[in-house]
Amino acid sequence: METLVTKINDIIWSNALIILCLGVGIYFSIVTRFLQIRYLKDMVRLLFSGHASAQGVTPFQAFAIAISGRVGTGNIAGVATAIAMGGPGAIFWMWAIAFLGAASAFVEATLGQIYKQVKDGQYRGGPAFYIEKGLGIHWYATLFAVATVFSTAFFLPGVQSNSIALSVQNAFQIPVEITGGVVVLLLALIIFGGVKRIGKVAEIVVPFMAGAYILMAVIIIVANLDQVPAVFSLIIRSAFDREPLYSGVFGMAVAWGVKRGIYSNEAGQGTAPHAAAAAETDHPAKQGLVQAFSVYVDTLFVCTATAFMILFTGQYNVLNPEGGFLVEHIPGAAVGGEYTQRAVNTHFPSLGGSFVAISLFFFAFTTIMAYYYIAETNLAYLMKQGDKRWMRWGLRFLILGATFYGSIKTAALAWTLGDIGVGVMAWLNIIAIVLLRKPALLALKDYQTQKKAGKNPVFNPRKLGIRHADEWKEGDEAPFINK
Repeated sequence: METLVTKINDIIWSNALIILCLGVGIYFSIVTRFLQIRYLKDMVRLLFSGHASAQGVTPFQAFAIAISGRVGTGNIAGVATAIAMGGPGAIFWMWAIAFLGAASAFVEATLGQIYKQVKDGQYRGGPAFYIEKGLGIHWYATLFAVATVFSTAFFLPGVQSNSIALSVQNAFQIPVEITGGVVVLLLALIIFGGVKRIGKVAEIVVPFMAGAYILMAVIIIVANLDQVPAVFSLIIRSAFDREPLYSGVFGMAVAWGVKRGIYSNEAGQGTAPHAAAAAETDHPAKQGLVQAFSVYVDTLFVCTATAFMILFTGQYNVLNPEGGFLVEHIPGAAVGGEYTQRAVNTHFPSLGGSFVAISLFFFAFTTIMAYYYIAETNLAYLMKQGDKRWMRWGLRFLILGATFYGSIKTAALAWTLGDIGVGVMAWLNIIAIVLLRKPALLALKDYQTQKKAGKNPVFNPRKLGIRHADEWKEGDEAPFINK
């Protein structure tokens, strides 16, 4: 079983996907004239603007839902795994894919807003919606929706619950079965409340968990301030094959940095557009910019915090692809969250393990919440007719079962299944946003033009020639320019 799953994962995560992710990020950065730098101020300002409606959540709640999906076990265990497999240089490539991915995140989130729909009284949207309405390819949209339901309801929850269970067991000696049961119970209380409850929980939990974790990292960084230049130098040298010790894993540094970067920040994967579409806003580019900023929060803040804690304290091993270790600072330590726990323990011996376990619990738990919302949105797309209640109940029990199963299965299998889910979605979505780039770029240009004129940008798809933007009430009479 594990051998077959590994082979499938190796095919999906070949160099072709890594090159595609980097290439598309570079392309969108260039054609948007590096909006991730030019509009940083707007990103922060727009984050706290707007309001909720009967159909949609506030821009900040949509941001929080997206961040709850992005900030998960990848920020703690994933960063540690990248260092273990690719050395310190993997962190640079995580930064690179985050910077470039912010442009991809803008495009996909803007498309999610342009082509959103009201279904069951709530805004729904995402790749399946914009593939069908923008590209007019129904089978492709259906394929993405089916792949996403399976990925977010079956493959991906296990990675999060597995990391929760292992970290709690390591910190508090609580059996994984008990932790899994508690996670399932808490999750059930939230997902049965729908997207509004998910948004409210995420709005409260996400800022708290990210802030506390980054604060802990800042304390450790300040305590090791004299090491900052050396650690930066080590990361850069290793990233460009200038560190002899890690020359044997240079290719792994690029591959694992991109792989874990995408897993963590999800830029281009197609998950964030679902949250972006749920927001009430008067211009799609506004939510696009908010979602671009969420990539920064995830990777440049939270992932970097983890990396610095691990590298400052030297609590890591780097595996040799030919067997054994290139570096073995902590013999016997399992690859993953244990690196982070040991790093915090170095400065806070009585607090480290429990603090990381609690942080990981909140990070991973809110990610599973986001997975449910994404799965439900794609189910709503698939079930266009008839009674959806029994399907929704079935989805809830599927994700609850996958969450519990993930907490008791091996970490290696959990991560491999998760990588398959991420990879399949990334392949399908990245191709779609490249084909459908024109409406997103037109929306950005329109936003820029109105801002320069001193106006509050308001979206009019008819004026821009964008059809099928039905919820904006303007798209049906314009010439079809989406392809």
